Amino acid sequence: MKTALLINASPHGDFSHARQLAHEQLQRLRQRYPDLELIERNLAEQPLPPLNIEYGAALTKPTAFDAPVFDVSEALIQELERSDVVFVCTPMHNLTVPASLKLWIDYVLRIHRTFSSGPDGKTGLLASRPVYVLVGSGGFHQGPRAKQRDFLTDYLREVFTMLGLSDIHFVYLEGLVFGEEAVATALQNARQHLASFALFNESL
Repeated sequence: MKTALLINASPHGDFSHARQLAHEQLQRLRQRYPDLELIERNLAEQPLPPLNIEYGAALTKPTAFDAPVFDVSEALIQELERSDVVFVCTPMHNLTVPASLKLWIDYVLRIHRTFSSGPDGKTGLLASRPVYVLVGSGGFHQGPRAKQRDFLTDYLREVFTMLGLSDIHFVYLEGLVFGEEAVATALQNARQHLASFALFNESL
């Protein structure tokens, strides 16, 4: 393993519990892979430009991959292509992904570049690699304590599968607005879940 990609969509930046947890796992990986390179894309601190009319037009006609209109898209896609493992740290905003992550998705899901479309549907063009999605939420959307619908999980699973990245795992940090004890419990549960994956547990 040479390169890890961390996509942080939290508006809390470095204070995001999901990001902190991802960095814990990266430290574990560095013990096994000392030369591991980290590419970190902080979508709140370095917001992506909105899609414009020129970009939309380029998608509907033959346009070279290296055309300037695709500069942002190519940079994000190449980060994915360079990575051996992907971490996505995201809150759940209004039942689904935040706007910053949706914009990242709109740049990397690009017809003829990262997926093709035919009579049988869409096919991913990227080589698969493990994707770990760490989802932080103030309330509960999994299990018996769920009080709201979760449209994030199935959506992101479909997105990464469409890219060709079908080895995707979700880890949830729930109840984060209910005080320090709830945060500690959420982190403990998430660490236990992550430890069940062979990538983060040398004994497996």
